[in-house]
Amino acid sequence: MPGPEKHYVNRTGWLRAAVLGANDGLISTASLIVGVASASSGRAEILTAAFAGWAAGAMAMAAGEYVSVSSQADLEAADLERERRALEEQPEAELQELTAIYEHRGVSHMLAGEVATELMKEDALAAHARDELGLNEGSRTNPILAASASAVSFSAGALAPTLAAFLVPRAAIVPAAALATLLLLAALGALGGWLGGAPMLKPALRVTFWGALALAVTAGVGALIGKAV
Repeated sequence: MPGPEKHYVNRTGWLRAAVLGANDGLISTASLIVGVASASSGRAEILTAAFAGWAAGAMAMAAGEYVSVSSQADLEAADLERERRALEEQPEAELQELTAIYEHRGVSHMLAGEVATELMKEDALAAHARDELGLNEGSRTNPILAASASAVSFSAGALAPTLAAFLVPRAAIVPAAALATLLLLAALGALGGWLGGAPMLKPALRVTFWGALALAVTAGVGALIGKAV
């Protein structure tokens, strides 16, 4: 007898933040390095830009994720409180509302009423949160987890181009940082698809394309500014 199928929706909260953080860490730090290096700056200036971008980016990602996810959590909590009051003040209307939801999904009126009644006896708020508001424990937001995942993954992403800029000769910094970034972006896109149970090729190509475009643009800007200044 086959076992139950595996689902990955409970990974959505932290996976989105982690993939976004690592992607941003790679692209933004590598772009800084390539842009500054293309302006004919020395290794000290390149590394200063890399470490400054790393620190600022990690903190900005963490703060942005925390504020964004906290706002979402506040909205969810407010909706749950409104639902709790409605269940206390007009339980019959809420029962009819839940019954109508199940009818809309294709359940007969009589069966929908029975299901709604049984679920509301068990846990009325959980039933309405899940079927009316679309909220469940597996998909609830966690601001601290999202912020931590974002900051750590940004730092991990920023590490590769920074190491490339530190280890290779000055003349090779641009191609080394760009190559390391594009390879890791492809791996990151594939990993994100795998962790989400999705095909790996499409996300790998997508994130690599945008990374290459960002590197090309910043290299061009750095070269232009270097010549102008």
